[in-house]
Amino acid sequence: MAGLGLAAAAQPADDPIARVLRQDQTAPNAPPSATHLPVAPAKTPPPKGAGPSPGGNAGTNPPVVLSARIGEHDDRTRFVIELSDPVNLRTFTLANPDRVVVDMPEVSWRLSAPPRPSGLGSVKSYRYGVFRKGYSRMVIDLSRPVTVSDPLVLPPSNGFGYRVVIDLFPTQRTKFNTEAGWPADLKARETDAERLRAMIAEAPRPSGRKVIVIDPGHGGLDSGTNGVNDLLEKDLVLAEGLKLAKALRARDYVVHLTRDSDAFVPLPERVAIARKLKADLMISLHADSNPDPDVNGLSIYTLNDGRSDREAAALAKRENQSDIIAGVDLSNANSPVAPILIDLAQRDTMNRSSRFAETALSHLHGVTDILARSPHRAASLAVLVAPDVPSVLIELGYLSNRSDAAQMNTDAWREKVARTIANAVDRHFGVTSAGTPP
Repeated sequence: MAGLGLAAAAQPADDPIARVLRQDQTAPNAPPSATHLPVAPAKTPPPKGAGPSPGGNAGTNPPVVLSARIGEHDDRTRFVIELSDPVNLRTFTLANPDRVVVDMPEVSWRLSAPPRPSGLGSVKSYRYGVFRKGYSRMVIDLSRPVTVSDPLVLPPSNGFGYRVVIDLFPTQRTKFNTEAGWPADLKARETDAERLRAMIAEAPRPSGRKVIVIDPGHGGLDSGTNGVNDLLEKDLVLAEGLKLAKALRARDYVVHLTRDSDAFVPLPERVAIARKLKADLMISLHADSNPDPDVNGLSIYTLNDGRSDREAAALAKRENQSDIIAGVDLSNANSPVAPILIDLAQRDTMNRSSRFAETALSHLHGVTDILARSPHRAASLAVLVAPDVPSVLIELGYLSNRSDAAQMNTDAWREKVARTIANAVDRHFGVTSAGTPP
C-alpha cells in the first residue's frame, strides 16, 4: 500500500490522551512513564478448550481497528490507534531505510479516512495490512532516527474504544542503528514459516506432469499500485492468478500458487517455492504504472544480466522494494539487484524463459492491448532469479491508464487473458488443447 501523507488532525481538548501528554511535560526528552496511563482491563477468559486463533486472538472475529490519529509535537510524534478489543502489540525498528514496525495479532482494518502525516515530523508515510496468516502489521517510514516508546493502552471512555499510544522521540543515528533489527523470536518465527512452506513445496511430484508456479505479486500490507479507478494491484493479480490456476489445472498441469489469499510473501520465499517444487515454469503476475497516463498495454519481463533500459530498470527498482515495504529484515540478505553471474545452466533457463515470453505475447495479441514499444523486456527482477526455473513476470497492463484499468477490473477480461496464457503454456510445452502432443 502506498504511504499515506495528510496533515494530522487536532486532538480534542477533553481527550484523555491529550491530558496525558500535558501531564508528561516534566520529561520532554524521554518516553512517557507507563505509570501515567491506566492499564487496559483484562478480557473475560475464553471458554475452556476454545484456544486462541493464530496470532493470539480468541474466537472467530478478529479485533477491529476503528480509527488512527497522528499528533506531531515539538518533542515527539504520537500515534494513537483505536481498537474494538485490547491486543498485544510490539514495536521494533529497522534501518536502511529507517522504519518502525508495529506487529499485532490479525485485525480487521476499518479506517474510513486514515490520517496523513504533514511530512514535517518524524513520519514520512505509513501502511498497514496482513503480514502473515494470523498476524497484522503497520510499517512507519521515518524521516529521521527515533526511539520508540512501549505501546501503552487506554481503556474505553468518552465514546472511544481501546486506544494504543505509541510515541516516537528523535534520537541519534548511532543509537538508532544499534537498536534496529528484528527481535530474535520473530526471526525464528519467520524461519519456521519459510521451512513450513518449503516442506509443503517438497510434496511428491506426479510423474510426467508439468509443474507450474503462479506468483500473484504483492499482497497483505504491500498493495502494489493503486489504479486510477482505485483497483489495487494486489487484488487484481490474485484474481487473475486464481483464474489462471483453474485454467491450467483443467488441462492436467500441477499448479501451485505462492499465495492464494491477501497475504504477504517475501520475494526470496517466492523463488524458493518454485525451486523446491522443481517447477517447469514460474509465472509472476503484476500490473504496471507510468507517469504518462496514455501508456498502456500488457508486457512480459524476463531476467537480464544487468543491462536494461531506463523504464525497465525503474520497474525493477519498484518491484524489488516489496520486502522493504512489508518491514522484512534485510540485514543479512544479498541485494536482489546485485550483478548476476550467469553460468551456462542459467543461460539455458533464461533462453527458455524468453521463448515462453515470445510465445505468450504472440497468443495475447488480439486478446488484449499490448505495450506498443518493446513488449518483451528484460530487467534485474528479484522474483526471476532462480537459476533452474524458467520464469517470467507478466505486467497485465497499466493501472495508471484508464482504459487498461477499466478492462482489468472486469471478470470477462481476466477470464479471457487467463485462458490465453494457458494456451501459451500448452504451446510452450508442445501440448494441444486436447492435452496430447501435436
